[in-house]
Amino acid sequence: MKKYLLLVTAVLVSSVVMSQSSPCGSNPLYRQLDFWVGEWEAFGKKGNKAGDSKISIILDSCIVLEEWTSIKPPRGLTYAGKSYNTYNALTNQWQQTWVDNVGGTTEYLNGKLENGTMIFQTTPLKGKADTVQIQKLSFFNLGANKVRQLFEMSNDNGKTWTTTVDLEYRRKP
Repeated sequence: MKKYLLLVTAVLVSSVVMSQSSPCGSNPLYRQLDFWVGEWEAFGKKGNKAGDSKISIILDSCIVLEEWTSIKPPRGLTYAGKSYNTYNALTNQWQQTWVDNVGGTTEYLNGKLENGTMIFQTTPLKGKADTVQIQKLSFFNLGANKVRQLFEMSNDNGKTWTTTVDLEYRRKP
């Protein structure tokens, strides 16, 4: 009888541990950015290669990690960075934190999937001459082998937007 109770307890404990081992993996909210996962070459609007990007799912399927490297310039430092993307269940929003090798960091704390497009925005920041700046980053799912990444900036609290970077990600074969 003791062995039976011990066996039942072990099975119950292991099933609880297994169900808790990957709380993000089976939650569809955490899978909304999976269309971006893979290895990519990124190209600008004129067709020039801008860089390479590897997108992985890490930390028990809770984080979408981007590892970006720009094309090597003729002279100088190759620009590189990483973004950590996750769904925040407390705020019901996606978030991205970008860090790079020149000391830059950007936090997009307001993100949502809208009509197949993942849209991230920074919180409004006071800029020069009483302006309020917001940065917007959008990922357009263009099928299995293409993603468009669009960076925009507003200096009037979101009334108008200026494109700063527009890239087409093409999946590597």
